[in-house]
Amino acid sequence: MSSSVLPYEVVPPAIKSGTVYSFETDSGVVYEVRFGRKQDNILNATIVFGVTNEEYDGEEYSITNKGEVYRVMATIVEVVRKYKHEHPNINLFEYTGEQSEKEKEKNKNVRLALYNRYIRKVFDD
Repeated sequence: MSSSVLPYEVVPPAIKSGTVYSFETDSGVVYEVRFGRKQDNILNATIVFGVTNEEYDGEEYSITNKGEVYRVMATIVEVVRKYKHEHPNINLFEYTGEQSEKEKEKNKNVRLALYNRYIRKVFDD
């Protein structure tokens, strides 16, 4: 989780106030990071990200196993920072991590633990 891991180049939304960012990894995996506002409080946002390549059969929460997890997470941190900068009034960000079947059996969530380690970097500024 070194801070020297460089993020991938981010493609911002077409308009500054947009909510969909994307990036492509060195292996050609394309990720999309989307932000949504909560219906009960528009100052709360949800963060959803996943793979958009057709080879993953439309399963955006696929495990790619391309060895790029650290750069992917560094890029997601960068995207959240950019969104936070463009939307300074957001006061709460919400996210989750999909569990694999094996994790469900053991009542663990490895993805969520990973996300929790990285997302702190957004708010440690």
